[in-house]
Amino acid sequence: MCAQIIFLHGPSSSGKSTLARALQAQVDRPFWHVSIDHLRDSGMIPIHRFRAGDFDWMQSRERVFEGFHTSLSAYADAGNNLIVEHILDQSEWGGRLVALLADHDVFFVGMHCDLETLNRREQQRADRPVGSAQRDFDTVHDGRVYDLELNGADPVDTNVSKLLHVWRSGRRKSEFRAAQLM
Repeated sequence: MCAQIIFLHGPSSSGKSTLARALQAQVDRPFWHVSIDHLRDSGMIPIHRFRAGDFDWMQSRERVFEGFHTSLSAYADAGNNLIVEHILDQSEWGGRLVALLADHDVFFVGMHCDLETLNRREQQRADRPVGSAQRDFDTVHDGRVYDLELNGADPVDTNVSKLLHVWRSGRRKSEFRAAQLM
């Protein structure tokens, strides 16, 4: 069963969560909004224990994200449409997700935002290590091919309208689509 997946990718604080919530409220069919932040914030991942030093995050990080990536495939394979927000900060994650989601219609969206806005949002949120936005800004879009690129500093309604217009057109040109054509 082919699921629809709208995959939002960009730096920390670029507006992915805000766009995902607005999109979920306006799209004409049910979509799950899925992110690693949901797992962290729900308590599913014992983040407080990692932060307290009880567990070594770097030892667990690879398994946590492999589980997250595999769960996306399982949700989609069961026929659930997804709005995924993610930061592909490891080079191998893109290829792994392309393979896991190959049977589904993935619409890959690059979320851009100027560094000043990212840093301001990061400080306002205070739930990320300072410097995450800067690190992501410098690297996460390198080598990525998107179906659509948006500016996270633009009004959210504008971005939802643009995204829905291009998504509904059926045009796909991203690295997810390219892999399906091989």
